[in-house]
Amino acid sequence: MKNLRTALILSLLAALPVLGVPVAQRALATDPAPAQVAAAPSASVRDVKASGRPAFTGAEGLTVQEAPPIPKDATDDRRRQRNYPEQPPVIPHQIVGYQLDLRANKCLTCHAREFTGDSQAPMISVTHFQDRDGQVLGAVSARRYFCLQCHVPQADVQPRVPNSFRDVDSVIREKDAAAKGGQ
Repeated sequence: MKNLRTALILSLLAALPVLGVPVAQRALATDPAPAQVAAAPSASVRDVKASGRPAFTGAEGLTVQEAPPIPKDATDDRRRQRNYPEQPPVIPHQIVGYQLDLRANKCLTCHAREFTGDSQAPMISVTHFQDRDGQVLGAVSARRYFCLQCHVPQADVQPRVPNSFRDVDSVIREKDAAAKGGQ
């Protein structure tokens, strides 16, 4: 009885790929080719019919709005105030064309200990010389080598989403002012 049940289950599992082929073909059906879709006349905000997308994504009649141009990075070399403790500093200069891979790290040509005297750039934190166990290393730790994991360039733009973030100092000042006003 147990062997019969196992054999039945295995045969059903083996048949699933064959049974699922028509379902998969319908699910992966796509919209008409891009050549068949007419683009809107506006060049700056161009709506394009979503094509080549699987039908199950709801792509029927979906339009995709062209993204705005990427703003230029801030290049004033001015240090920015941090908003919370342990926030990584932001990058106040252009980094386009910087090589940052396993072979080279352009950031270290200015921010490494031995070059900060000439470049006047801030030295990278001592925490970047520690491994995950807290052991101090002679060179930058491999887990801190790729700077753009934490440090980001800044652009002078308005936020696309409203933000009500307040730094810890302003929250403490408000709390102190409320406490003094209540006495």
